[in-house]
Amino acid sequence: MAGALNRALRDALAEDPAVHLLGEDIGTLGGVFRVTDGLAAEFGDERCTDTPLAEAGILGTATGMAMYGLRPVVEMQFDAFAYPAFEQLVSHVARMRNRTRGALPLPLTVRIPYGGGIGGVEHHSDSSEAYYMATPGLHVMTPSTVADAYGLLRQAIASDDPVVFLEPKRLYWAKGELEPDVPPGGRAVLRRPGASATLIAYGPSVPVCLAAAEAARERGWDLGVVDLRTLVPFDDETVCAEVRRTGRAVVVHEAAGFAGPGAEIAARVTERCFHYLAAPVGRVTGFDIPYPPPLLERHHLPDAERVLAAVARLQWED
Repeated sequence: MAGALNRALRDALAEDPAVHLLGEDIGTLGGVFRVTDGLAAEFGDERCTDTPLAEAGILGTATGMAMYGLRPVVEMQFDAFAYPAFEQLVSHVARMRNRTRGALPLPLTVRIPYGGGIGGVEHHSDSSEAYYMATPGLHVMTPSTVADAYGLLRQAIASDDPVVFLEPKRLYWAKGELEPDVPPGGRAVLRRPGASATLIAYGPSVPVCLAAAEAARERGWDLGVVDLRTLVPFDDETVCAEVRRTGRAVVVHEAAGFAGPGAEIAARVTERCFHYLAAPVGRVTGFDIPYPPPLLERHHLPDAERVLAAVARLQWED
């Protein structure tokens, strides 16, 4: 996946001189996860620029660049490192098109490596997608496959709206094939069909759900897996079509459960599928705590067993 993201950035830089990369250590080092490896050498420091360790300044600079017609792509080195730039994102980036009544689009992509599973310490493993989802004016994308890593990032960079592009850190080393075309952003994909219940996930939780669906066969359950791919805009049509067909659903994500993404997803599914549901929509999430130390993260992150336990609670006696 890291290679697919690197290729997406390289192709965008080569095809459009308005594309510029900014971030901490993205030049000579090639980024902490080597996603920008070789790009500064190929395109020069002016197109792939190492910045000071000042996230608010990075995003503020990128905002001005986008206002003047460039297409900046910002890398926030780790998920929680993006918090100092949150004011810029909420007060200016998300509002600019509306503030100018459509006269000034803001073609800006904010890449954020996010989530756990790599043994990272505090401030290196947060799942903060709910903050961005709750900010009107932002698109929010997160790939779970190599093909989507390339395709969705290309779509994000080409968009005239600001996109928060969440990259699952633990999937950077996942293998897969590049595809010439992937579904557009805003469309969910059925990764696995099922008849008993539907697992709804995104980013790092998709492989967890696929593993749970495989293990569920031994228990007599045929579980489908829907990969959201884009959190904003949300694909109600695809998600609800699957839930109406199976009558049961579980939402899975690493972020905390209280007021997390799953709460909104469960509410949307319930409002649109109430008369089709055989049981309340379940949720499997991270716990409502700050991210734990590395030796404890395996207890915090949803795994296949927790997913199957949630499926078992879906009132099968009915």
